[in-house]
Amino acid sequence: MASRGGPRAAGTDGSDFQHRERVASHYQMSVALKSEIKKLIYTHVGIWLLLLAQMCVGHLKLLPHDQVAMPYQWEYPYLLSILPSLLGLLSFPRNNISYLVLSMISTGLFSVAPLIYGAMEMFPMAQQLYRHGKAYRFIFGFSAVSVMYLVVVVAAQVHGWQLYYSKKLLDSWFTSTQEKKK
Repeated sequence: MASRGGPRAAGTDGSDFQHRERVASHYQMSVALKSEIKKLIYTHVGIWLLLLAQMCVGHLKLLPHDQVAMPYQWEYPYLLSILPSLLGLLSFPRNNISYLVLSMISTGLFSVAPLIYGAMEMFPMAQQLYRHGKAYRFIFGFSAVSVMYLVVVVAAQVHGWQLYYSKKLLDSWFTSTQEKKK
């Protein structure tokens, strides 16, 4: 607009550039939400690895069954929950809406649904534990049903927040797409 000591453009005091120095709010939100979702995905991968380790130890009989119990049925389909997280990570570099939507749908199918089934599958054993004090499966001396309910609660929160932030990110991306069309 103006050179270093030269004349200014007519009709300006030189301060009209400041609006161009701010990053649009939907871009700021996109970066912040991506960061939060990545943290949740890494937390999910940690939970997933713990379940995978428990399944491997149980099936390969690396430790006696009184130390690490065989996995519950819901844990097998939950292993597929890594796929939605990978789709979510793949959607970030180019703001790929299709991958993010697929990630959200498959999170419900491969992550949330097995957790709901797991809560229902383990309920009779939890009821027996808390009514009669009898536990038949253990993980390092703790009742397996208690440990796995803790895993279900934490995983449900992780996936719930992941879906919430993904929806907000999707809205942010749609806002940016709408502004580009104008």
